[in-house]
Order: sequence, then C-alpha cells, then structure tokens
Amino acid sequence: MLQHLTDRLRFLGAFLTNPRQVGAVLPTSRTAVRDMLDLTDVPAADLVVELGAGTGAQTQEILARMKPGARLVTLEIDARLAKLLDERFDDPRVHVVCDSAENVAAHLGGAKADVMVSALPYTSLEQGIRQRILDVLPGALAPGGTAVVIQYSPLMLAEFRKRFSSVTWRVTPWNVPPAFLFACRAPIVD
Repeated sequence: MLQHLTDRLRFLGAFLTNPRQVGAVLPTSRTAVRDMLDLTDVPAADLVVELGAGTGAQTQEILARMKPGARLVTLEIDARLAKLLDERFDDPRVHVVCDSAENVAAHLGGAKADVMVSALPYTSLEQGIRQRILDVLPGALAPGGTAVVIQYSPLMLAEFRKRFSSVTWRVTPWNVPPAFLFACRAPIVD
C-alpha cells in the first residue's frame, strides 16, 4: 500500500515537472492495464516493447504474462522514473532505456517487437514529436505484431488507422479518467 501511494506521488511529481510529456496525474489502473494487455498475446511474444513505462504499472503485468526467455525493452523518457524502473525490476528479461520513444528502433538491436505497449500521452505531445513517434511505431513491429495503446480520448483513432492495417478499440470505464484502449495490428507479410 505504501509503494502504491509513493508511486502515485512520484508520478504526480513527474506530471507537475513536465505535464505534456507525462500526460496524466495518476498511473494507469491495474484493471485498465489488464484490459489493454488482454487485447494482445503477450505470452506468445519473444520481444515486448513498452513505451512510457512511468512507475511500472504496465511493466509488472507484462512481466507476469511473459514467457521465460522473452525480452522486454521498456522506454521511459523521465530519468528519475527510468532509474526507479531499473531498480524495481530485477529481472533478466527487462532492459530499461531512458530515451524518447521516437528512438525505439535504436534499442532493439535490429529485432522487431511482437507486442508493443504504449502509455504515451499522444494528444498532449508537441505535434512534431507525436508525428515522429507515430511514424516509427509500425516499423518497430514484427509482421502480424500488435501495438496496444491506452489513451484518455478517441482522438488518436484516425492517426492509428493511417499507420496500421487494422485497429480495434474499446473503453474501460474502471480507470480515472475512463480509458480508450486501442489494438493496432501490423500487416502479416506472406
């Protein structure tokens, strides 16, 4: 319980320091994280990429679903939160990177993600950064891979549809605020 409160305060501090970069005042609820991950097949993935890891609300659930031998590359732009993640997740499957999501490909060693989990606040990011990040996402996914994205409005739907072969979405009302969950699939190459 104390860690939960401490994480909320750390997250709030990161938001107050850079609200456009963090985009929310609280970490994503456990229910919303589970609902988001239910939209893809984390247990079958060899490589999972997490964008905007924050205090690790998604990271913990991703690791619980990952198979032994799979790899998780988690990107967090806030140096204090990245350090917290690195200290918190003592798991050989995890590699924490302090960098912008627009540089994700540089941290994958030529591999492509089977699953990408994104909690980035796309609607609050500066337009140029948002476009650069969105443009690199499809290329970081393996053929048939899925990017699952949590947002707090449906505004990004058209942007996702421009870049992915199919996009499905749903709302999870058990988050504050209610969350829009998107599953964006890369085309399967024959």
